[in-house]
Amino acid sequence: MIKNAEAIFKHITQGVYVISVNNGEQKNAFTAAWVMQVSFDPLLICFSISPEHHSYKLLKEGAVCCISVLDNDQFVTADHFGKSSTKDKMDGYSWHETETKAPALADSLAYFDCRVDHYSDAGDHKLVVCHVIDAAILNEGDPMLYGDTDDMDNSSELY
Repeated sequence: MIKNAEAIFKHITQGVYVISVNNGEQKNAFTAAWVMQVSFDPLLICFSISPEHHSYKLLKEGAVCCISVLDNDQFVTADHFGKSSTKDKMDGYSWHETETKAPALADSLAYFDCRVDHYSDAGDHKLVVCHVIDAAILNEGDPMLYGDTDDMDNSSELY
């Protein structure tokens, strides 16, 4: 076991995002930090999600998602979408309609509208590799960094 794993892994620079999914009947959104670009041609982006998460089922059914980049002052938003027990968690937020119908968070910095390309097993999570079909800057600001969120996601309990 690695001593101080939580503190050490916080040194990996990564942003904080809200990812929305849509299966045609139902929409949901969740907070994620494990997001990265994986290809220039085609333009691919990847994120990690627990297969136990409600949004994973919707993602598998709809095969679309939108990754919204959070501003560094959107801690309340990150915390809100990080809670899986919240009912109707998309209510009370403004959304920007995208081509895939997986909405972008309107007050986010930018978004990436995506169609799922493929999945891969990754320990207790699934990697979702997505083809970016549209993207835009919505607002000016500085992206939130995962290392600045302290233990908002309670990850210290998992290491």
